[in-house]
Amino acid sequence: MEAAAALSGAAGWVWVASYFDLTRRARALAQPWVTRRVHAETQAILRFQRMQHRLLDNFFSVLSCVVSAPFYTGFLPLLFWSGHGKLARQMTLLMAFSNYLGNVVKDLVSAPRPCSPPVRRITVTEDEKENALEYGLPSSHTLMTVCLMGYMLHYVLTYGACDGFMLTAGLSLAFLQIILIAIARVYLGMHSPTDVIAGICFGIVILAFWLVVHDHVDAFLISGQNVTFFWASLSLLLCFAYPEPESPTPSFDFHIAFNAFAFGTVYGVQHTYFHFHSPEPPLILSQQLPLLSYVGRVLVGIPTILLVKSCSKALSKWLLPVMCNTLGIPIVSSCYVPALKAPGSSSSKSSDPKQAGYLQKVFSLFPRKAYDVDTAIRFVQYAGLGWSVVGLAPMIFTRLNL
Repeated sequence: MEAAAALSGAAGWVWVASYFDLTRRARALAQPWVTRRVHAETQAILRFQRMQHRLLDNFFSVLSCVVSAPFYTGFLPLLFWSGHGKLARQMTLLMAFSNYLGNVVKDLVSAPRPCSPPVRRITVTEDEKENALEYGLPSSHTLMTVCLMGYMLHYVLTYGACDGFMLTAGLSLAFLQIILIAIARVYLGMHSPTDVIAGICFGIVILAFWLVVHDHVDAFLISGQNVTFFWASLSLLLCFAYPEPESPTPSFDFHIAFNAFAFGTVYGVQHTYFHFHSPEPPLILSQQLPLLSYVGRVLVGIPTILLVKSCSKALSKWLLPVMCNTLGIPIVSSCYVPALKAPGSSSSKSSDPKQAGYLQKVFSLFPRKAYDVDTAIRFVQYAGLGWSVVGLAPMIFTRLNL
């Protein structure tokens, strides 16, 4: 009943938001104020960047990479394979949840980043260059740092040996990292102070909500009914609930990757929990999982999940356009399928009503004339990645006695 109510609520929200054009109305209220704040803070950012030094550039760039989405995506498989399954599951879902809400606000408000020039913007990695193409408020790095560091601290204090010293040390480290990330985002010219303050505030709200519901979510994930159907339906609804930004940004693509990884993880855990993810799995450095066995898991697991991701992408690039054209779903491709990049290249095959009949008429009712098949391809490849981390890789570990 709760799952059905959640799906009904999400579907109702999609309809209400579309019918009353809530995206445009909310943007008209928030965007001018945020834009004025960002422009007004330009001089403060320039004064702060006067302390620039090559060592600071490198330190803050590395620090931003350590708390970036690619780092956490690479870190989570290692956490799963170390035996800390509950922590890894919750961090995966919390990362997808916080990333979705943060990107929704980004594209809803569509507020600019600090103007560069005059602000000096440092983008060392390709990931940072993509991040610079997104809108500014809130800062995703600070938001996710608050959420993930806060949940890790909660987990350690709840399930570890906790005393006054541990509590003080944990809070101090978490607070220090959040402050350093906030400073780094301003120093690197990626965000204004308003952006990072908004990221911290949103992160605290999301973390507080997650700490209330995380045990219920985990119980549903492990032993609930129709979990895979629920998560697939929710993933689809979240795509339609995503606001349309003023200009195209990579934020929606980032959401799809996180959402798909979470779905693949959910599917894998739901079907393999009692085989490979028991309530008390062997932990790293224990007698059942010595360091050498864990290193073997990493050496076997990393190539396995990368191979699955690559094969999922290749298979979906070939299969999904064929399925869509067969069903009469109008599609285009922005990068993955060159034959569908040209305008009208897909509609020539799918516009004939005799080809798909009823489905063609159904899709003609939707506002979009064509759908980007790259979204589905990206979803399949990252869902395959998530499934391989918790399903396929543990199966191989069992066969190899790792």
